[in-house]
Amino acid sequence: MLFQVGGDGTRPTFFEMAAAQQLPASLRAALTYSLGVFALRRSFLHKILDYEDEFYAALMLVLEGHSLRTTDASFAESLYGLRRKSARLRLRKGSGEEEVQHSGLEKRQRILSVVFLVVLPYFKSKLHAIYNKEREARLRESLWGMVDQGFDEADFFTGEEPVVSRGDSGNQEVSVRVQLATKIKKFISVCYPWIHASSEGLSFSYQLLYLLDATRFYSLGLQALGIQVCRATGQELMDTSSRISKIRNHERERLRGPPWLKTVQGALLTCSYAVLDYAQTGLIAAVFIFKMMEWWYQSAEERLTAPTVYPPPPPPPAPKVAKEGIPLPPDSSLCALCLQKRANPSVVTVSGFVFCYACVFKYVTKYKRCPVTLIPASVDQIRRLFHDT
Repeated sequence: MLFQVGGDGTRPTFFEMAAAQQLPASLRAALTYSLGVFALRRSFLHKILDYEDEFYAALMLVLEGHSLRTTDASFAESLYGLRRKSARLRLRKGSGEEEVQHSGLEKRQRILSVVFLVVLPYFKSKLHAIYNKEREARLRESLWGMVDQGFDEADFFTGEEPVVSRGDSGNQEVSVRVQLATKIKKFISVCYPWIHASSEGLSFSYQLLYLLDATRFYSLGLQALGIQVCRATGQELMDTSSRISKIRNHERERLRGPPWLKTVQGALLTCSYAVLDYAQTGLIAAVFIFKMMEWWYQSAEERLTAPTVYPPPPPPPAPKVAKEGIPLPPDSSLCALCLQKRANPSVVTVSGFVFCYACVFKYVTKYKRCPVTLIPASVDQIRRLFHDT
C-alpha cells in the first residue's frame, strides 16, 4: 500500500494524506508572506497581520465549509481527489466478521469536521502564542530580574490600550484582571507542553499505524468522527458536479424581490461561485509562487552573503644565496655545514633552508644569522622537522 500510486484502490497512500495535511500550513505561510510584502507599501495591511490567526481562520472557515458542503472533502483533500465518507462497522451474517460500510457525510459530521479543521487549530495557535510569550517573559525575568508587566498581561486578552485608572475601584479592577491573566498564563505554560506532546504523539502513532496498514484512520479526529478518507471514483466526481449545479440552481430559485434586485443578487452569487471555484487554483498558485520567490531571494541572499573565494596566492620566491654565505651542496639531502647526510633535520624559518640540528644550532648561536642567506636569525627560529623514514 505504501507504493500504491494508481487509482485501483480506494484507500489513499500515506504520502497523499501527508501532502493533504501539510498543504494548509504551506498556504498560511504563502499568505502571510504575501501580505507582509504588500504591507510594505500599504500600511493598512498591518492590521490584518496583527490578527493573522483570526484572518486565516475566517478564510479557512469559508473554504472548508464550502468544500465539505459541495464535495464531502476538506479543502486540501479535494485537491488530491479524496473524499470523506461515513464509516460504519457491521457484522456479516454467518461469518461473524466485521464489514466497513461507507455512506455520505451527515450534517453533524460536516459541522464537526469544520471544528476539527478550523476551530481546534485556531485555539492551538493561540495557546502556542501565549506559551511562547510567557516563556520569553520568564527568560527576561531570569536575565534582567522582575519587570512590571501588569498592564501588558491584562491587555493581552482585551486588546485595548493601557489606561491608568484614577480611582481605587479602577485600580482594584486592574489588579484583579492582572492576577487572573497571570494565573491563566501560568496554567497554560504548565499544561500546554504536555497537551502539545500528547497531541503530537497521538498524531505520530496514528500516522505510523496508517503507514503500516494497521488502521484505516489517518488521525484520531477522523476515528472520533467515524470518517474515512477514500479516493473519489469517476462516478463520484460526476455526481459532485451535478450536486453543485443543483445546489446553485436551488439558491438562485430562492431569490426574492423585484427583477432588478434578483439580477443584482444573481450577479453577486455568480461572482461568489467564480471566486470559490477558482479559489483552489489561485491558492495553489500562490503557494507555488511563494516557494519560488523564497528560493529566488534565498539564492540571491546566499550569493550576496557568501564569502568571496580568492585563488591561493603564489609561493614566495626562493631566498637568494649570499655571496659570502656557505654554498649549497649539489646533493639536496646533504647538510651545507657538515656536507654529511642530515641528522635530525631542522629548518631556519627566516630562509627555509634545512641543516643538521646540531650544526645549525651551533652556527646560529655563534653568528646570529642563516648560514646560506646571511639573514639575521636566532635559535628560536629553528624548527625540528619530523617525517617518516
